[in-house]
Amino acid sequence: MGQLMGFLNIEKKNQAERKPSERVKDWREYKVTMPEAETREQAARCMDCGTPYCQVGITLNRGTTGCPINNLIPEWNDLVYRGLWKEAYERLAKTNNFPEFTSKACPAPCEGSCTAGFVSDPVSIKSIEKAIIDRAFAEGWVVPKPPLRRTGKKVAVIGSGPAGLACADQLNKVGHHVTVFERADRPGGLLMYGIPSMKIEKKAVDRRIDLLKKEGISFKVSVDVGKDMTVNELNERFDAVVLCTGAGKHRELSIEGRQLKGISPAMDYLTANTRHQLYGEELKADFDARGKKVIVIGGGDTGEDCVATAIRQGCKSVVQFGKHGRLPDKRSNENPWPEHPNVFTLDYAYEEAEELFGEDPREYYIETKCFIGDKSGHVTGLTTGSFLRGDGEDGAERHWDADMVLIAIGFRGAEDRLFADFQIEKDSSGRVIQAESPSYQTSREGVFAAGDARRGASLIVWAIEEGRKAAAAVDLYLDRKLSLLNQ
Repeated sequence: MGQLMGFLNIEKKNQAERKPSERVKDWREYKVTMPEAETREQAARCMDCGTPYCQVGITLNRGTTGCPINNLIPEWNDLVYRGLWKEAYERLAKTNNFPEFTSKACPAPCEGSCTAGFVSDPVSIKSIEKAIIDRAFAEGWVVPKPPLRRTGKKVAVIGSGPAGLACADQLNKVGHHVTVFERADRPGGLLMYGIPSMKIEKKAVDRRIDLLKKEGISFKVSVDVGKDMTVNELNERFDAVVLCTGAGKHRELSIEGRQLKGISPAMDYLTANTRHQLYGEELKADFDARGKKVIVIGGGDTGEDCVATAIRQGCKSVVQFGKHGRLPDKRSNENPWPEHPNVFTLDYAYEEAEELFGEDPREYYIETKCFIGDKSGHVTGLTTGSFLRGDGEDGAERHWDADMVLIAIGFRGAEDRLFADFQIEKDSSGRVIQAESPSYQTSREGVFAAGDARRGASLIVWAIEEGRKAAAAVDLYLDRKLSLLNQ
């Protein structure tokens, strides 16, 4: 355990962030690793609770409580406090395949359920995790570890996002031959093209992919399974298939004027911008916010990333619409600990908007009713109402000028074609039917599903947990299949 009463005597601090006025000028990560002395002091706030809610990993009141991958948080906190950094990394790597991603892109439900947060501020778990993995890479502790033996069994993983990579990593560790198929030109899925570089620099994704390759995993990019390779060919070549395609079907806003130029799905915009950063590809006019009045429809993380991207592209102004109201500054009675705290925060994009434009870009209870365009068919604005449906001002329509609109209202599950090729049914939410825990096997024998394709759009830590558990299910399936053949 850290210092006795440390959670009361030591003030909580998070990792530093680069100044908004500076970081908006580039695409580098905006967070800075916490110095060693400060990290050890923050780790001393952890009391190694008898029941560490930080690592329980459950869904409570429709939100995530604790760490879904069951990180051994009190253990590596104590090791950091004592200066045993390598041992702390080993404990972290025991449950988490990719701490360099979760420490940057996870909303830290572990901190929301930290017991210290019941009476004080929670432990800075995410900042400590980042300090551990950054040091591990700097010290050369993260090295390829190929399996000592091979089983001879071949597994295909379709999709190279966090679920697919975690699944492939776990299957490779037990000796199976794993091939990851990715239809994009680079592996990584959302880690590569969906999450902007100021959150996760792409060299970090490339570094992990390189490690996985050296451990024996094969990556096939620019391969769209079902088109470039048929399902029958896949089944003939592999003993099992795991579908980790994500939940990439975006929700549409089917209202008047949607066909106008300058209106795009958020993920198309983020992907195009990342490709521009990686390859210097020319941005289409619909994806270039320079000098434009930008409106982002949707109040989630993807919408926030669009705000930050538009700012870096040099937009004239940016507004983000949300259908819900402003969150309270403190937990409400309906949101008790250890639920994830639904409280107001000024996240990185909104802090940057305040710095540049003098105000938070978020607008609440906004319902978009129609888009308005000019004679050339380009969007010039939109009309909104209020989700409050109240009388007077709350219910009044309002016009907003806009040269560019990004739709970030969520996802409708996995795309249809590949699952239709496999003759696998999905429910009304776009999730794979019958791929239930603990088997993760779909209605088609030998075909499994994991991640957002099975669960629906969720957190990166849930994706990693899904990939790990699906890998265990595949390994058990192959073992049983081998046993039956030997009878």
